[in-house]
Amino acid sequence: MTGYSARVLLVLVLLPAGRTSAQVQRFPAFDPERIFSLGDADLDGRLSLEEYRDFLRTSPRMRGGAAAIGPMFRRLDADRDGFLSTAEYRKSFSPRPGGAAVKPDARKEMPTGEASITPDQEKFFEAKIRPVLATQCGKCHASTAEKLRGGLQLDSREALRLGGDSGPAIVPGNPDESLLIRAIRYRDDEVQMPPKAKLPDSVVADFEAWVKMGAPDPRTAPAGVGARPSVDLAKGREFWSFRQPKKSAPPVVKREDWPRGEIDRFLLATLEARGLTPVADADRPRLLRRVTFELIGLPPTPEDLDDFLQDDSPDAFAKVVDRLLASPRFGERWGRHWLDVARFAESSGKTNFTYPQAWRYRDWAIASFNADKPYDQFVREQIAGDLLHAEDDRKRADQLIATGFLALGSKAHDAENRGQFTLDLVDEQIEATTRAFLGLTVACARCHDHKLDPIPQRDYYALSGIFRSTQTCSGTLAGVFPNFNASPLIELPPGAGLPSAVPSLPQGQRAAMEERLAALVRERDAIPPGEGNRDRLRRTTSLLSMLRYRLAIDRPNGSPRAFAMGVRERDEFVDSPLYVRGELDQPGAVVPRGLVRVLCDDPSASIASGSGRRELADWLASPSNPLTARVIVNRVWLHLFGRGLVATPDNFGAAGQRPSHPELLDTLAVDFMADGWSIKRLIRRIVLSRAYGLDSTHDPRNFEADPDNTLVWRKCKRRLEAEALRDALLAVGGRLNPDPPVGSATARVGEGLARFVRIVGLDVSDTHRSVYLPVIRDEVLEPLALFDFADPSLVTGERATTTGPAQSLYFMNGPFVARQAKALADRLRAVEGDDSRKIDQAYRLTFTRPPTLAERDRVVAFLRDFAALALANAREVDPAREAWSAFCQALFANAEFRYLD
Repeated sequence: MTGYSARVLLVLVLLPAGRTSAQVQRFPAFDPERIFSLGDADLDGRLSLEEYRDFLRTSPRMRGGAAAIGPMFRRLDADRDGFLSTAEYRKSFSPRPGGAAVKPDARKEMPTGEASITPDQEKFFEAKIRPVLATQCGKCHASTAEKLRGGLQLDSREALRLGGDSGPAIVPGNPDESLLIRAIRYRDDEVQMPPKAKLPDSVVADFEAWVKMGAPDPRTAPAGVGARPSVDLAKGREFWSFRQPKKSAPPVVKREDWPRGEIDRFLLATLEARGLTPVADADRPRLLRRVTFELIGLPPTPEDLDDFLQDDSPDAFAKVVDRLLASPRFGERWGRHWLDVARFAESSGKTNFTYPQAWRYRDWAIASFNADKPYDQFVREQIAGDLLHAEDDRKRADQLIATGFLALGSKAHDAENRGQFTLDLVDEQIEATTRAFLGLTVACARCHDHKLDPIPQRDYYALSGIFRSTQTCSGTLAGVFPNFNASPLIELPPGAGLPSAVPSLPQGQRAAMEERLAALVRERDAIPPGEGNRDRLRRTTSLLSMLRYRLAIDRPNGSPRAFAMGVRERDEFVDSPLYVRGELDQPGAVVPRGLVRVLCDDPSASIASGSGRRELADWLASPSNPLTARVIVNRVWLHLFGRGLVATPDNFGAAGQRPSHPELLDTLAVDFMADGWSIKRLIRRIVLSRAYGLDSTHDPRNFEADPDNTLVWRKCKRRLEAEALRDALLAVGGRLNPDPPVGSATARVGEGLARFVRIVGLDVSDTHRSVYLPVIRDEVLEPLALFDFADPSLVTGERATTTGPAQSLYFMNGPFVARQAKALADRLRAVEGDDSRKIDQAYRLTFTRPPTLAERDRVVAFLRDFAALALANAREVDPAREAWSAFCQALFANAEFRYLD
């Protein structure tokens, strides 16, 4: 358990576990999967006989009464494993004698025109349908039309099914619901086609007969879904970021004595071409402070400073860099950078259900950076870790946890329309995946072809099918209002040896809970049927579910089970329709699962098996993908220089900015891949460049030519991030706890148990590093929010940097800052020697330098005068401690503490 102190208000309103059919069907997006989730009390993704019995017991429409439950369960349990999978449970919604099947979404079964066409059907189409489409419709509704009317194109099979701005043109098998038939019938004043005159009745009858037979269409021209000519993929591949990166030879420079490597040569050549020169190098204390904060997010210690200043060897700085890269603090710093990109949070946002297992993904990211996991493997595990080979249980657990990337996003769990919830969930996953790894806004193609980039709407729905064939396991408990979209968690292999955030139940407490469970079962069975006892039955059934859930957390031997958020394959794999304008009620033709074609070597490549996540992961992490290496190299550069070589790190498309040094970016990307996709080696190469060690001095001539420092003629001065500021406060006061906690504050509500949470307040007095603080959407902690913490609902490659009075007031009056000032004061007073030595230590701790003589004299006078004032106004305080605390708080409030230069 973590040591976090958190005060939360839990609003828990349990819906009955045994819902009636009428209650269930009030949801507009009623489907078997939703009903299944309501019965899955222990969130293991399957129904036991007991769960199935509890779930159906109170339904007045259950055929055969309670005695029929067992036989019904055994009939559905096809593999005889004692549990029902979602696929097995779905069979209970199959057609019944005398009744129609229950279909959760009939649109999923819409004919696509791919079925074989008989010779008679083909003859009918060619003789009766195609000539009319060509002669009567082609002028306004063909790919060759000067202006496509209504977005409707009729010269391909797929375009005909997709339809235009008003929705699908035809519904195969149903003329009365087909917009095309409605238009040519001329019965609707608003829709009449052709516009000049009605077609003969015999032609209309032919079209009605054709649609009724399923609209067989032999046209196989590769027009693509929608067949809209607005996206030219061949031309699109000419854009700079869609071309394969190529390594360039380092340019010749005039100042041969200045560069230390290829990076410096590329930068200097660009400066010299503009008639500019770089400023001088930073002094050693400033360089040490800079690299220490940027690599591990903490200030260097006075001992670090002494060691560096005393080391006169040529590789003194390289030794510092290697030490920092090997520190476990490195992963905490750079893992936090990635968590911004991964939109990490421990709640859903909106209705704000907690995600108690999100912390496992956080810890996985930190461990991955510490281990210098190759970035291509890092990518694959987050998209398809559950589908990759694992040599042991620990590796398997890590890969399962990695897929939490896809499950972490913001979700509207209170959405009653299951179909809309699914579309929005998939959209969020597409947005996160493509922005994080490709720096592209593919999600902009949900409603129409991308306006700026060569990404047709078809490609969006090709990706959509991949994620619709994937089950997202967020772990929100069914039966908790208003959670209408519950999902299980993924149980981790017991051999992985991972800790649980929930301790095992003591034997006595477990026995008492089992007795209570048995009593509740007897109480439930004794409740007479009838409307008047329904509320009592609901309460009893809900308590049963909660007790069973908690007991299920522990294994039979008493050890707790470990769970994680993540994704896994569904029982069935589906392709997605192309939804006109992204609207759920306007599905068009079905799109085969696939990738973003403008970036593919083989645009015709298809998904071989499964959901397609394995193929997606391999493609994202492939050296042949022109964006993946470029994007991560740019992210690393941004965190080391304050500005990316591409200034829009999350957008490498047409709306983004062009690279300031394209040859350098491409060379770094190619070398990064050749060097084993190693983040640590890339960082080492960059920070050992001379450009990284430049001073932040202002140069009027350079500034006039390049005010944004795009050409890197100096090192940008920038404020520390919220986490680095808070951690520095704890570190200099000697109160930072370096040991990572187990779990997080939100995990205290239960292992995998998610509830509706309203945050009343969170105490940030915990002394762990800030990366381990709870991240609640819409309730970001004050010391983080004040200093521009990333919005946890968005992919954030670069945080905003604002300056406001609240930031200064926080350092002057904030209780947390005041406590750290007192801790530093106590630490300084324990230093042996006179005040001058203590003052020297204070400056070395906070600013990584000794004080000047003038600063020392002013501090001595301040301590003397403040102590005298405190003694005169308060008898029960320690005047010396108050004076030192005030001095320390003044150091914290100084801009030199908050900024790197």
